[in-house]
Amino acid sequence: MTDATHDPALRSWVESANGHPEFPIQNLPLGIFTPPGGGPARAGVAIGDFVLDISAAPVDEDMREAAAGGSLNAIFALGAEPRKALRARLSLLLTAGSPQRAELEPHLQAMADCALHLPARIGDYTDFYVGIHHATNIGKVFRPDNPLLPNYKHVPIGYHGRASSVRVSGTPVRRPKGQLKAPDADAPRFAPCERLDYELEMGVWIGPGTVLGDTVPVGEAEAHVAGYGLLNDWSARDIQAWEYQPLGPFLAKNFGSTVSPWVVTPEALEPFRIPQPPRPPGDPAPLPYLLDPQDQARGAFDVGLEVLILTAAMREKGMAPHRIALSNTRHMYWTVAQMVAHHASNGCDLNPGDLLGSGTISAPDPGGFGSLLESSRGGKEPVSLPSGESRRFLEDGDEIILRAHASRAGFASIGFGDCRAAVLPAN
Repeated sequence: MTDATHDPALRSWVESANGHPEFPIQNLPLGIFTPPGGGPARAGVAIGDFVLDISAAPVDEDMREAAAGGSLNAIFALGAEPRKALRARLSLLLTAGSPQRAELEPHLQAMADCALHLPARIGDYTDFYVGIHHATNIGKVFRPDNPLLPNYKHVPIGYHGRASSVRVSGTPVRRPKGQLKAPDADAPRFAPCERLDYELEMGVWIGPGTVLGDTVPVGEAEAHVAGYGLLNDWSARDIQAWEYQPLGPFLAKNFGSTVSPWVVTPEALEPFRIPQPPRPPGDPAPLPYLLDPQDQARGAFDVGLEVLILTAAMREKGMAPHRIALSNTRHMYWTVAQMVAHHASNGCDLNPGDLLGSGTISAPDPGGFGSLLESSRGGKEPVSLPSGESRRFLEDGDEIILRAHASRAGFASIGFGDCRAAVLPAN
């Protein structure tokens, strides 16, 4: 499914894009930015160390109008074919030797000088639980005798999160307060969270929506996906342990979620598609409404995922962020198409700009665990840091950075941009 936009020999007249670790001309992710001089937010494309204003580029008029709206919702709503046409046009405009260079250069802004915003107005946010290694590890903490509930391998588990508290990368997250109850305590107390955690997730942005009552066949589900980003679904584990039964996550999850500002399109990820890993022997096959041969053949991705930490002490010493986990999207038990199809299977309507989270994507080995709850064995084994510090859970001043990169022989590597936020003390 690759085309000329994926050619590894393609070079841009934007010199910083050539060999850029995240935003070469083969990527061209979409986002919302405000230029250094201010003015209304508008849609842009990342190219090297710069952002190009799409509304000022010679592209399709409908796309230019959609790009001027201050969010990507209108672009998402146009669907796959207009998005593919935009990508192809931008690739030609930004390729070395393009006759439009002089026309475009005034509309190129240094990314470091721009304000980056949430990519879309998020109407609804749903968090799934498709990382089976994370689900098993967490289950061992909360249900040692029954870590993985029997429904997990039959249905893509998820819960409806809080869209109002999703923030773009760089926005600090405030330590929440809540009810905490120690196992040996007679009653709960209200206090700041003591077991604050991160979660390494992929975000899925919904494109064209659906009508209430309609369903989405799994073989057509990817037509409703506009792109992908990184997501940190911050979690208050002590609040979670007390409140999650019988109805699941609530205040332990809705105090803040962080997303990366750039939306990597499905087209940019074409070279990095892989077959969905086979289920272990004895696992049930998905029910027919969740099973499509093409989705099984190419519905997964090979994208490397990282978690890094930068503590206040590390900043004071001038130390670089320290990587504490390395995972991959290939560890998702369900595909994105299965997530979308299941979400709409009861007639629930989806809308452009809706956000889906994958759930924490942990690797099977401890070096790839996507949360501190897993890495510290529920707080029993602190994680050592090169600064001489250790962490059972996050402390005030800690900054968590999520990164993702896709690489494959014969293609240019692409990245997603940072998804980062620092922890502020509780009010």
